[in-house]
Amino acid sequence: MNRKLKQICVLVLMAVVSMSCVTQKRMTYLRDAQPESADSINSAFVPQSEMVVRSGDALTIFVSALDQEAVTPYNLPMVVYAKPGEQQLSTTPALQYYIVDEEGNIDFPVLGKLHVAGMRRNEIEIYLKKQLDSQVLNPMVHVNLVNAKISVMGEVVRPGQIALVSGRMTILEALAAAGDLTAYGRRDNVLLTREVDGKIEIARLNLGSKDIFTSPYYYVQQNDVIYVSPNKVRAVSSANAGLWLSMVSTVASAATVIVTVINATK
Repeated sequence: MNRKLKQICVLVLMAVVSMSCVTQKRMTYLRDAQPESADSINSAFVPQSEMVVRSGDALTIFVSALDQEAVTPYNLPMVVYAKPGEQQLSTTPALQYYIVDEEGNIDFPVLGKLHVAGMRRNEIEIYLKKQLDSQVLNPMVHVNLVNAKISVMGEVVRPGQIALVSGRMTILEALAAAGDLTAYGRRDNVLLTREVDGKIEIARLNLGSKDIFTSPYYYVQQNDVIYVSPNKVRAVSSANAGLWLSMVSTVASAATVIVTVINATK
């Protein structure tokens, strides 16, 4: 093989290998996380047990005790009309939702308005139990957040809304629930938007860094929106696919001509 041809092949091979290494690096999660990093991460890591209840959240609250009749007033069933226009009401086994209003209150039977915004689910249970102790013997309270969800968009396998059924979820778990990022998703620039006290917070997260564990956005909150932006390859393929196909064809043709010329000069 001609020396010049060999040089061209080597340069092309080096370029392909270089691009492959860069792509693999960009697709790797937590690149700088090592076993010895655990101590430094744990020194700043703040674990979260459950989400904080906010205005607009919907709660189901069930009160139980040995004397079931005593807790009946606190467990209002959902009431609906049997048919449109009829006056007779029917009840369903499902409990009513208690919507947290703009001031952070719920209107609870007998007890009236209770401020619950800013509390976690287990804290609301303790709070209600204390309120009921003087009226019910050994009450037990179970609170559930029923409308908590997040939205995941962009370069993930299954974009859409995800219910937060476990009471807490991390950004990594949220992306896993969405099927993980596609090969075109940027792992170093994941956008998260969050509403806090009527204001929008915006954060950009690098999934390739161990710093994600100590970010205040590591745990997602209800109504968070996560957007995975496309990398340059996707942007190019989506916006200029025809142009790039033409360029690739031109380069391939040029390479063929060069090889033909070199062979002809042997």
